[in-house]
Amino acid sequence: MPITIKNLRRLIALGLGLSLLVPLLALSYSHVATARFRLTNPTETPATRVAVVFGAGIRGDQPTRILAERIEGAAELYHLGRVEKLLMTGDNSRADYDEVTVMARYAERLGVPASAITRDYAGFSTYESCYRLQPIFGVEQAVLISQRYHVPRAVYTCRALGVDAVGFGVPDWGRYAPPLLVRYTLREALATVKALVDVHLTRPRPTFLGPYEGIE
Repeated sequence: MPITIKNLRRLIALGLGLSLLVPLLALSYSHVATARFRLTNPTETPATRVAVVFGAGIRGDQPTRILAERIEGAAELYHLGRVEKLLMTGDNSRADYDEVTVMARYAERLGVPASAITRDYAGFSTYESCYRLQPIFGVEQAVLISQRYHVPRAVYTCRALGVDAVGFGVPDWGRYAPPLLVRYTLREALATVKALVDVHLTRPRPTFLGPYEGIE
């Protein structure tokens, strides 16, 4: 087919269409595939020994609002007796950026004892956090705690990596400005494409594995 301006425009339009369609299909697939493993009512969340809380940014020594609400959801499950241990997994790739310590201290302020909190300092992404659950912490079953827009990807990733995971989604729509949530959802669609590639095709090793640190 000769390359003409008209054909070039068609190819560009096709490429743009696919670049939009593929992430939306991936996002829809993750939602459908994990529907029966996602919950929003804390009293209906199955009793599980470990809850996993994913990092979501800090400002100085305080969690972002999104991260704070994840930790608050985890503390609620703990106080309801639905979980026994909280695994805080986040980014501590720099000496001046320690998500996990901030997360743990916030949980303690909410009444969760330090003895019930385990720290994963090498949870640099949802994939890496899920990958490390079994080999590093001996977690075979877990409740994953995050905002509802993120829970499908987290649950899909962890289950694909062999963890019997369900997700407890804390509210997002109605809690944050719609433009912000639209941006998060679009980003989540792209991240879901990468997650599917990671778990089904490339299966990369995490940045760090390290010795076994089973949760007591």
